Amino acid sequence: QIIEVGPRDGLQNEATPIPTPLKLRLITSLAEAGLNRIEATAFVSPKWVPQMSDHATIMSEVPKLDSVKYEVLTPNVQGYESAVSSGSVSTVSVFGAASEGFCRSNINCTIDESIDRFRGVVERAKEDGIMARGYISCIAGCPFQGPVSVKDVVRVYEAMKEMGISEVSLGDTIGVGTPARVSEVLSAVAMSSPSGLGDVAMHFHDTYGMGAANVLRSMDMGVNKFDSSAGGLGGCPYAGGGASGNLATEDLVYMCDGMGVETGVDLEKVVEAGREVTEFLGIESRSKVGLAIMRRWVKEGKA
Repeated sequence: QIIEVGPRDGLQNEATPIPTPLKLRLITSLAEAGLNRIEATAFVSPKWVPQMSDHATIMSEVPKLDSVKYEVLTPNVQGYESAVSSGSVSTVSVFGAASEGFCRSNINCTIDESIDRFRGVVERAKEDGIMARGYISCIAGCPFQGPVSVKDVVRVYEAMKEMGISEVSLGDTIGVGTPARVSEVLSAVAMSSPSGLGDVAMHFHDTYGMGAANVLRSMDMGVNKFDSSAGGLGGCPYAGGGASGNLATEDLVYMCDGMGVETGVDLEKVVEAGREVTEFLGIESRSKVGLAIMRRWVKEGKA
């Protein structure tokens, strides 16, 4: 199962304002490509994340399709209330980290304080029957403190599960992870999980080109849910100059297709979905598969 995070995580750090109609076309095209879980936007303060300031409009105008579930980031109760009032939200996500250095530098609090901040969101979601999803960033390394303890990853995972979070996405935020680290983290989490790894998703960044390899190791260990972003858009702003973004949806789908793993996603439609946004931003797709297909289209006179 692929969770498409491009419209939110992929776009939120782009400095160029992206028009709302273009975001809506991206979401619509991704749905038409067969992606049935799409993280559409974030209900955060426009002061801190101006790219997401049109969140209410996005959720009121996304195509209403029975086959597609829309997910949004809601870091606090105020954001949660605004999100659910749209009537289009199936899942709300909260954001934590396994790194004290990242928490202190990014959101000015400790790990424990960050957990307390989003506890109210999860409680409200449980009351309203809405799925709550949790992100744990920096599972493989932190741009501020360096190495991150696996014990801290497990501690945050356990806290999220204790408060009622249904699915936890483990994120290699700066893309330094390798298959060995993935094995170490997932082995530790599995020992603490009441359902093995059935409630775990993985969120890889491709900074050092390890995204697909890390997915494959996760699959071997029993994970079947992965976050990815069309065009490889996104990436942690603290990962260093020129760092690649999220694992590209195109690259993930191509690998799965080649392995006979069914995703329900049309590869070429995903390539087309990401193309308009990358062209608007004046950048090349960060997907190797996407670039190869678009070059073939040019050679064949299709683009």
